[in-house]
Amino acid sequence: MALLLCLVSLTAALAHGCLHCHSNFSKKFSFYRHHVNFKSWWVGDIPVSGALLTDWNGDTMKELHLAIPAKITREKLDQVATAVYQMMDQLYQGKMYFPGYFPNELRNIFREQVHLIQNAIIESRIDCQHRCGIFQYETISCNNCTDSHVTCFGYNCE
Repeated sequence: MALLLCLVSLTAALAHGCLHCHSNFSKKFSFYRHHVNFKSWWVGDIPVSGALLTDWNGDTMKELHLAIPAKITREKLDQVATAVYQMMDQLYQGKMYFPGYFPNELRNIFREQVHLIQNAIIESRIDCQHRCGIFQYETISCNNCTDSHVTCFGYNCE
């Protein structure tokens, strides 16, 4: 029963986000979540770090604060995912950390990830507006990982 509740809550946590739309997200974050116990010798870091990883997606959507729909191109999602996975892998390569260090570094990576996603979404819109006329580009919705299109009007006509 406890396992079922854990799976249901984990599934609910994965319902929103942006990085979770990347094909390697489940594999990578499953590894990160299961190996958090080996990263700090202070027992208080383990539940804090675990909660940060579990709530990563929902917290991402809360922190994006965009006035436009949270839709990202697959190319930009790959760039963000690669950067985040590199930072996380580097953090996990270290031995055990002193108390408080590991969750603080996770928070820093989380904030950097939010910043990268915001920039990627905004840059896609700006790139679109630098074209001439009506333009449509393929995106992935960060809310539900469905393929979608964004249409914009570019003013860069000569």
